[in-house]
Amino acid sequence: MRKHESGFTLIELMIVIAIIAIIAAIAVPNLLSARLNSNETAAVATLRNIVSAQSQFQTTGRADENFNGIGEYGYLAELSGAIGVRGGAVLQPAVLSTAFRTADANGVVTRSGYLYILVLPDAAGDAMLPPAINLVDPDLAETTWAAYAWPTNYGSTGSRTFFVNQGGDIIATEDPDYSGPDAAGAPFDAASAFRLPGTATSITGLVATGGTGRDGNLWKQVG
Repeated sequence: MRKHESGFTLIELMIVIAIIAIIAAIAVPNLLSARLNSNETAAVATLRNIVSAQSQFQTTGRADENFNGIGEYGYLAELSGAIGVRGGAVLQPAVLSTAFRTADANGVVTRSGYLYILVLPDAAGDAMLPPAINLVDPDLAETTWAAYAWPTNYGSTGSRTFFVNQGGDIIATEDPDYSGPDAAGAPFDAASAFRLPGTATSITGLVATGGTGRDGNLWKQVG
């Protein structure tokens, strides 16, 4: 009498594979969506931390290049203690996470699926990247700064690009062009409500909260 052979038949294996494929088709998108939402939530929290750090830095007068007794805002590298404040002494203790001490040549910091850039104004109100620290206007830097956060890979690490300035309100838009380090984020005036002639990269003026920015996108306030 022949003994019954153990193991799966071809049909049974095909059924198991099909079940696994169905489970994966359901679970993988959910996992990617959860990761995306987590990254976006972290980006918003990070921008709020930057707002707090800027407020502390400015109100305590850590930078006062025009010596008028009114503090100026700082770059990420200054706030985190990566470089000296306006080329001088390093801030001790730092008012921003040391994670912002690692940046590329343009001052862009990568963190949890998002890239961050903070700019200060020159005398015309145009955005100055951190390497141009000597061009920052001390008068305008007392009242103005702007920061963007955009996904390292649109649709995978995040779908929204975020903006915040000295007002503290975070707004966001969705644009697949704002993706990865080569994109350099949104144009610095992307979230501006309007642009005066000759101020192509101005970070002064009204912000397009709940309206269309200079980039043509709708910018919604983040709750």
